[in-house]
Amino acid sequence: MTGKKQRITPYFVITVILLILLAIFFLFPLYWIVTGSVKEKTDIIIKAGESVKWIPTTISWDNFARLFKSQTNLFGIEMPLAVRWLFNSVFISVVAMALTCITSSLAGYALAKKRFWGRGVVFTLFVCAMALPKQVILIPLLTEMSTLGLVKTVWGSLFAVIFPVVGWPFGVFLMKQFSEGIPSSLLEAARIDGAGELKTFFNVALPIIKPGIGALAIFTFISAWNEYPMQLVMLSQSEAKTIALGIAGLQSEMSNDYGLIMAGAALAAVPIIIVFLAFQKYFTQGITMGAVKG
Repeated sequence: MTGKKQRITPYFVITVILLILLAIFFLFPLYWIVTGSVKEKTDIIIKAGESVKWIPTTISWDNFARLFKSQTNLFGIEMPLAVRWLFNSVFISVVAMALTCITSSLAGYALAKKRFWGRGVVFTLFVCAMALPKQVILIPLLTEMSTLGLVKTVWGSLFAVIFPVVGWPFGVFLMKQFSEGIPSSLLEAARIDGAGELKTFFNVALPIIKPGIGALAIFTFISAWNEYPMQLVMLSQSEAKTIALGIAGLQSEMSNDYGLIMAGAALAAVPIIIVFLAFQKYFTQGITMGAVKG
């Protein structure tokens, strides 16, 4: 038995056209960055009276060759400095994502399903912290990380960026909302069967809130990836820079060499696209469940 054929109505046609236009609108910057990274300088800089070259006249890898010209060392391996910047960005984002998902899921579960004195006050503090701009606490955070001695070394400065991201109030708030949907009867049944707190969480609660963790993973990865002010303050050494700081440095040093800048931007776009495609299913489920709960 086949399903009903989609009836083509004016509403359906208008919806498809709008979606196509929106897709073009959002994908065009990525297209322009990718094509610009393989364009020659004459195709990028348009003189008066010339038309915009939407498609590269010739494919040139000179921009990437210049991007990978500077070399550095990581774990005894010689590599381009731009690849080290990309590694730093991925390392910060992945570690922050993993630690945030672990701490936020445990804290959100405790706030949702545990009854203890001061529970409401703690949750209120998390909600209030969500309204506090991170730029306000940049200087205290820098002072704290400097006192701990983290900003003096390359790896220490990377963790100086990671630790403030891990204490993300939005992550705790999001996981608390998902944990509210865990049936208390399942938790009580697990305790009756002799399961401890951690076993109850991992075997009962975790499978239920997995879509929320997937959504939080994407949010955290993107947040850590785009955390430019924190990186600018904490990361001063060249080997500790992220790809965003590296591209910004190229822009100031190379007098707006757009081909080189777009090559760096194209390189920086690859990990974030891969992460979104990998977690797309959980991200969609998380958004849907959150909308249903209201």
